[in-house]
Amino acid sequence: MIAPAVGGPGTGARPIARSLDPTAGLGDWDSVAVDAPGGHVFQSRAWATHRARRGWRPRYWALDDGGRVLALVRPWVGLPGGGAYLPRGPVPSPAADVAGRLLAVADGLASEGVDVLTADPEIPASDEAYRDRLTSAGFHPIEELQPSRHRLALALPGDGDEAQVWSGIGRSTRQRIRGAERAGLRIVRHDRRLLDAPGDGFVAATEGVDVTLGRFAAMLEATGDRRGFRFDRAGFLAWWAAAHAAGHLIVLEARHNDEPLAGLLLYRHGERLSTAHSADRADTRREHPGALHLLRWRAVQLALREGRTELDLGGVDVPGARRPPVEGEPMWGLYQHKLSFGARWIEQAGAQERIVRGWRYGLGRVTGRLAATAGRR
Repeated sequence: MIAPAVGGPGTGARPIARSLDPTAGLGDWDSVAVDAPGGHVFQSRAWATHRARRGWRPRYWALDDGGRVLALVRPWVGLPGGGAYLPRGPVPSPAADVAGRLLAVADGLASEGVDVLTADPEIPASDEAYRDRLTSAGFHPIEELQPSRHRLALALPGDGDEAQVWSGIGRSTRQRIRGAERAGLRIVRHDRRLLDAPGDGFVAATEGVDVTLGRFAAMLEATGDRRGFRFDRAGFLAWWAAAHAAGHLIVLEARHNDEPLAGLLLYRHGERLSTAHSADRADTRREHPGALHLLRWRAVQLALREGRTELDLGGVDVPGARRPPVEGEPMWGLYQHKLSFGARWIEQAGAQERIVRGWRYGLGRVTGRLAATAGRR
């Protein structure tokens, strides 16, 4: 059984942070930063390597309380110093002093010349002590770097009882799931941690994951056209492939006969499975209205079988306002869809920033924009 994470910061002495040399080996990094309760895939070595290809410099920090924190540093153009980001870190492992970990790493980065630091660990918005400690240390809230600040999560019973979860799903959603099963929809599973059979309710993949991911990217592009967002196809495909190879990403595809209908990408980290992306083909919805419903139910079943205590369905908050959508807004339908599974809205503290050297931070942003305009970056 995987124990749930406890996110609240402690009140003891601040932990001590030391920088690790990756060439000397990072040992148990992913087991602590990703797989342990509270872990996140954006604190993984795979994510660090992926971002390094985009010009970021990974810095690995070890805390004397056992924690691990990945920092990504972006040097300024033509200037010393740079900016840093702790992607979804520090992770809120049980009994961890998250604020203390963040402040220890922040001070370490500042001593190395970092001029501005951003962090967005998944901490409940109700945790006033966390916010107060960051505010007193010079942090202030900023707009999110991730698509959503808040999220929708389905709590799962520790005993793996599918019937209990099923009873909490809305009637129309249950009908669509059963309808999709009766129509013969199959869920193909790509998973590097799959040891033998794909499991009840899944079928084994007969083609490479890169082919499936390419189809999913096309679906996501079409979804983006409908909802008004764009994404870097090449960048996402590279990351998905790396995350899948590391065992952090599960790729599910709903098919009818040999026709792909919808896809769902899940991160495997901490005590949960988390929705990374979902997409479907709008032209098949009338004939197969339950494709995404069946995909999400299979994700629930997989999480239960792995002993996880949560299925994170991702965020749907309105950018800028950072609140639940209301009827008539583009995310309203997705919001209702996720609520129908019994998910609850979880408010999070959001991204925080500390500016250490404002003058160099300002100049760095200017030189970065100039370099980008000139095509050198």
